[in-house]
Amino acid sequence: MSENVAVAEKPLEILLIDDDLDRASAFRSALDRSRYRLSHLVSSRTSLLKEVDKLKPDIIVIDIESPDRDILESLSTLSNFNPKPVVMFCEQEDTGLINQSVQSGVSAYVVGEVSSARVRSILDAAVARFNQYQSLKQELSETKRKLDSRRLVDKAKSLLMQKKAMSEEQAFNSIRKMAMDTGQRMEDVARTLITLISTLDN
Repeated sequence: MSENVAVAEKPLEILLIDDDLDRASAFRSALDRSRYRLSHLVSSRTSLLKEVDKLKPDIIVIDIESPDRDILESLSTLSNFNPKPVVMFCEQEDTGLINQSVQSGVSAYVVGEVSSARVRSILDAAVARFNQYQSLKQELSETKRKLDSRRLVDKAKSLLMQKKAMSEEQAFNSIRKMAMDTGQRMEDVARTLITLISTLDN
């Protein structure tokens, strides 16, 4: 008889940037029996980009008095090339700094002392906000790709209609057939046609 075995959920690994060992210890304790695990602790003087590349954490938590320009620039680079949920605990309540941090990819910016009981809910909210943002970003990127694809196909159709005296339907079917015959996407075939026709015209 087969038995259903519950598969334990893989904990989310956290990279914590903090120079205060006591505070880091309290943060670790706040994660007991949760889906989060503090796997790495590094100082604020460490290269964030190198540590993330080496350790590959699921979440980045930064607990410092005030983020400097290097940290914000590193977060901005990560946001563009290797996005992850980022939680920043900070003592400075500065609107400009908060805006800079959010623009750099920070999912949650928390000011002042935080009780252990609130840590998990803050992490939960940051992860949820990050996932939602990435989903919207992906949808936007896909929509842009489809629009670009449509523009290329429309341009290629127009050129075929002009140069080959085809109807719109004939031009579209011609592009689609070439795509099927060559195993390419229609926009790739359209791009090749546009380049070829433009070259012949010159």
